[in-house]
Amino acid sequence: MENNDIGFKTDYEEETVSFKQISELHGNVLLEFGAPWCVHCQAAHSAVKEVLNEHSKLSHIKIYDGKSKRLGRAFKVKLWPTLIILQNGNEVSRIVRPLIPEQVRQLISEVS
Repeated sequence: MENNDIGFKTDYEEETVSFKQISELHGNVLLEFGAPWCVHCQAAHSAVKEVLNEHSKLSHIKIYDGKSKRLGRAFKVKLWPTLIILQNGNEVSRIVRPLIPEQVRQLISEVS
């Protein structure tokens, strides 16, 4: 998996990356775990999008999570959306169910 500018995604990707691949990423990456039908994910969408538009160089991986999804379990995700900021494949910080852009900005500031 190549670490490049993934940009803001409106759709969740099926689990196409492994925990090992995530841990081998270089640079800063925002993982977003959720589901398209999740009302909390829908509520967070505009806040996440606004902040990612301000940080166009930040890679963003939006991962569809649910029962039996290994990557979400590997990161101990329990509620959606869960946003995890990684630096060189290591978790730096996370937030759960953000509603306002400032919460997402605070998370991203952990690696800025």
